[in-house]
Amino acid sequence: MLEKLKEMISGADADYLDIRYEVKKTTTVSMAGPELKSAGSNSTDGFVVRALKNGGFSSVTVTREKDIPEAVKLAVQGASAMAGGGKNVSLADVESVQDFVEPDLHGDPARVSLEEKMALLGKYNNLMLEQPEIANTNLAYSEVDREKFFVSSQGTAIRERVCTVSIGGEAVARRGDITQNIRVSVGGANGMAALMNRDDVFLKRAQLAKELLDADPVKGGTYDVVINPGLTGVFIHEAFGHFSEADIIEDNPPLREKMAMGKKIGSDVVTIIADTLIPDQVGFYKYDDEGVSVKTVPLMVNGVLRGRLHSRRTASEFDEPVTGHCVAQDHGYEPIVRMGTIYLEKGKMSLEDLLKQMGDGLYLCDGKGGQTSGENFTFGAQYGYLVKNGEIQEMIRDINIMGNLFTTMKNIEAADNTMKLSERGGCGKGQMNIKSGYGGPSILIRSMVVGGV
Repeated sequence: MLEKLKEMISGADADYLDIRYEVKKTTTVSMAGPELKSAGSNSTDGFVVRALKNGGFSSVTVTREKDIPEAVKLAVQGASAMAGGGKNVSLADVESVQDFVEPDLHGDPARVSLEEKMALLGKYNNLMLEQPEIANTNLAYSEVDREKFFVSSQGTAIRERVCTVSIGGEAVARRGDITQNIRVSVGGANGMAALMNRDDVFLKRAQLAKELLDADPVKGGTYDVVINPGLTGVFIHEAFGHFSEADIIEDNPPLREKMAMGKKIGSDVVTIIADTLIPDQVGFYKYDDEGVSVKTVPLMVNGVLRGRLHSRRTASEFDEPVTGHCVAQDHGYEPIVRMGTIYLEKGKMSLEDLLKQMGDGLYLCDGKGGQTSGENFTFGAQYGYLVKNGEIQEMIRDINIMGNLFTTMKNIEAADNTMKLSERGGCGKGQMNIKSGYGGPSILIRSMVVGGV
């Protein structure tokens, strides 16, 4: 296929041309309560052609091989039409690469029958339903297997397979008029092994849902808080991570100034890394969808901005290093700047010492939706606890935290010594990106606004 792609773009009248072909196979199984709602597999394929000419940049997607000559023609014509009509586009230089990447899977999902996947999902679903006061479940098995072929006019030729599996959803507890739910997810990029022997996870989440029935809603106010790795990851991804994506800030001068390299925007505790090369993690890949080798990027070191995530185009625009973070949902999309795995580095103290350092406050756990609006954010926590004199007390629910990114970053006082990364990714910036993972340690934040009753 790589040789065929080379022939498809050879001889085109463009300054630069690339083509990506991929086969995407998806398998999904879903259950609602004891009922099987759906089960099946689907395979699609398609091509994305991109052309650069005289400073204009254009892309075309097609699904049929016979349409490639016309797609190449239209991409070049589109680039020519864009030239001089807006921002002049250039692509940062990268080394040409020839490589074939096959993931190290512990239990290749492609070799596991649909019936076996259904049985595994049913097992975990039943485990939760059997727990006291669990009234319902919504659980799904998801598998996405992409085999990508990339060729550029600059000599790069890459074949890479990326495969992600997960089981996720929620357990719903009910007592009278009170209903509470807890989310659950397991998975990764290392094959079926990530899903096997995980009974304890599903049992614990069902138990948490039941315990929430006895919890009181949190009282709104300003608190010192410790947030656990699940909520730390959501905060780092949503509130900070998107501002590290160059295309988000490039046409926003005030924000671009605030996110200038060398700016001190966090406390000395805050070091944030983008590392998509961590083996087995949901965000793992070796090359992005521009055929660029992914780089580990220190985004912030001791509160000081030191890096940014780039495509070849934005790296040229900012005159900064290319990082290999230009990713597409699949063959129906051109790639855009996206996070892979992003995390806040752990500290040295235990969680117990972190809570003691806080004194009185709240211990909040796991993300539950949210939104950002410029510098400001609002996130839900799935559950939490009151903390008095550093000791965890009664459980609380119906929790929202809110604040300003730059203020909150400076209010991060300490981090514990336990690192945890999400097992299931997902980010909807224009396209869905299931390779977007996040995490970190538990962290102590002073003066957090908490919404409640």
